[in-house]
Amino acid sequence: MAGTGNGPLAGVRVVELAGIGPGPFAAMLLADLGADVVRVDRPGGAGLAIDPAYDLTNRNKRSVLIDLKADGGPEQVLDLVERADILIEAYRPGVAERLGVGPEPCLARNPRLVYGRMTGWGQEGPLAQRAGHDIAYIAVTGTLSMIGPADGPPVVPANLVGDYAGGSLYLVVGVLAALHHARAEGGSGQVVDAAITDGAAHLATMIHGMMAAGGWQDRRGANLLDGGCPFYGTYETADGEYMAVGALERQFYDEFIELLGIRDTAPARKDFARWGELRAAVARRFKERSRAEWTAVFEDSDACVAPVLSLREAPAHPHLAARGTFTDHGGITQPAPAPRFSATPGAVHRPPAQPGAHTDEVARDWGVPGIRTDETRGTG
Repeated sequence: MAGTGNGPLAGVRVVELAGIGPGPFAAMLLADLGADVVRVDRPGGAGLAIDPAYDLTNRNKRSVLIDLKADGGPEQVLDLVERADILIEAYRPGVAERLGVGPEPCLARNPRLVYGRMTGWGQEGPLAQRAGHDIAYIAVTGTLSMIGPADGPPVVPANLVGDYAGGSLYLVVGVLAALHHARAEGGSGQVVDAAITDGAAHLATMIHGMMAAGGWQDRRGANLLDGGCPFYGTYETADGEYMAVGALERQFYDEFIELLGIRDTAPARKDFARWGELRAAVARRFKERSRAEWTAVFEDSDACVAPVLSLREAPAHPHLAARGTFTDHGGITQPAPAPRFSATPGAVHRPPAQPGAHTDEVARDWGVPGIRTDETRGTG
């Protein structure tokens, strides 16, 4: 089967040089939206000991096996590049060049290619050649400093803020914008330098504006959106679970304290000196009932209160189930493609690509016989 044949990116060809983290996720998003993503895997794997059958970031892709360090390996990749619209690589700066598949030979072979580069520190700067992971990238940008309680250390938000929000999503925006330029009259290919540090910093643009205006303190747990506000945070319930409260606007707040049962005793919401007292009152009340009981109280209201569900619980939430936010494919429950399109919906149509499983298929579909396996190279 050649590509997805569906989704708004149907007909777009992507070469992904196998890596870990934000690069594969970005390529998965393109594949979810219909692009024909061919992942170039190398003998020995990409570096993390995860069963390829469960690596959902490789869903909707096809895989070919090419050893870039072997004679002819770079040329095989360039044969793919010649027929591609986008290339994604996530090596340290200079590695792709040393392997013979850097921007110069790729753009020479295909002048309209969008060459997407995904790194933590970027292609230049004092730390460009240093190793790193999500936590370090969001640390130096100030983003990590905002997350966590006032009386405790910063809280690590898994690898969602750096790798995926500041990295993958900015890379996808970048390569699609560059693809639009390349396809315009007189357009050309170019290199997209997507650094997690740049993206993670950019995510906090609104916060920097609020800080400049005096509406945000440069410390944790002291602001409207970081847990400092008693009506924007999480509270433990009687059964040890949690409810999330986001009753910022006055009309939502009024409904919140009414349903919570503290309307007649709660301090005024704008009496900042009594926020500690208000938080304690809210916390005491939530501890009186279970999460399920409070969910029933708030579910038909505009109080902006929701249960904090686990990863396993989330797919069964009535709203998410009704929308099909999660889907089952190949026996694995997983998030469905997002966002949604009225005319060209995306879909999960392939399980995670096994390394090298589609080499001959891609050789045929893309017209690159040079990558075929030894067993089929000489046959029809």
